[in-house]
Amino acid sequence: MKGFVLRWVINSLGLIFTALLMKQRVVLADPWTALIAAAILGVVNAILRPILLILTLPLNILTLGLFTFVVNGLMLGLVDRLVPGFDIRGGFGSTVLVALVLTLISWFIGGLVGD
Repeated sequence: MKGFVLRWVINSLGLIFTALLMKQRVVLADPWTALIAAAILGVVNAILRPILLILTLPLNILTLGLFTFVVNGLMLGLVDRLVPGFDIRGGFGSTVLVALVLTLISWFIGGLVGD
């Protein structure tokens, strides 16, 4: 349970830092919105992402795994639609870019904290 809460906080911080870094593309109403968005992103990534990765496996193999960024963008776009106060501006390309930055920041913060 402690690991789950730690991951949730790390992803929330990653979302906040991404919003600060990409102010023109990401809008967060408040830190509570980041917590809610991170929780929903965790659920979406746990349930839908594996299904989409399996369905797009041939495309993923063809693109040497780069299509995973598109799947990550789709997951983040879904969270954008579900969470009021969380907005990604600039279309789908922008969403994929935000997903990439969010992944890198969360990975970095997770590396600092450790498991």
